[in-house]
Amino acid sequence: MPNKSSSTQIALVTGAGGEIGQALCRRLHKDGFQIIAVDISAKVAQGLVDELNHAREDSADLILADLGNHHAIEDLIEEIQSKYTQVDVLVNNAALNLRGSILDFQVEDWDKMFAVNLRAPALLSQKLSKYFIQQNSGRIINIVSRCWVAGGPPAYVSCKAGLVGLTRSMARELAPYNVTVNAIAPGILPSAFTLDGRDMDEFNKIAANAIQDTPIKRLTTPEDVANTAAFLASEDSSFITAEVIHVCGGGQLAPFGRK
Repeated sequence: MPNKSSSTQIALVTGAGGEIGQALCRRLHKDGFQIIAVDISAKVAQGLVDELNHAREDSADLILADLGNHHAIEDLIEEIQSKYTQVDVLVNNAALNLRGSILDFQVEDWDKMFAVNLRAPALLSQKLSKYFIQQNSGRIINIVSRCWVAGGPPAYVSCKAGLVGLTRSMARELAPYNVTVNAIAPGILPSAFTLDGRDMDEFNKIAANAIQDTPIKRLTTPEDVANTAAFLASEDSSFITAEVIHVCGGGQLAPFGRK
């Protein structure tokens, strides 16, 4: 794939094969962005990229990378630099949740989660900020979770709360370069990520409790998240930075859902 011209904006989305990742890619693509879809597996992500390229020729690229491996991130950046002269938007969406309580979590699981959920966004933001500084423009959008304010699985919540802190710190540091950094905190939504390790009865109970605790009585959808990201990626949001936008129908007002 040839280098893209500066007339077309380019968005890199991690975790592109998940439900939220697919929605993010489709919406940003609809808004005219070239898409760099990053995922650990081609199983779903390749079909997404083929779909986007069918809709608009040579408009999407898939790069496979294990973001829990910092050497893989270096390789990812090298590939991007070999193909693209610019990157305009970074959406840090990839996540890992190996559930466990504070009483029984495994050190190995904790480290894996922090590598993917917090270290990878920091490293990608660091590396791609070289583009942003050169361009004097850029958008970083971090996908966190409503649970960062309410609690839940301690390692996952700690990662997401840390990502909020990283969002605010980067917003301050990168503002002189006309770069905005914001976070989106979705509520619970039906997805392979949410269902992993749960059966449908367990998920349905969690979902019913979440709806009960949410002023707007429904679950979050991937499209809700993608629509918010599209706004944050646009010029309409140019004076918004260091914010956490809760996309959960007011669910951030409630305590963490019951089991």
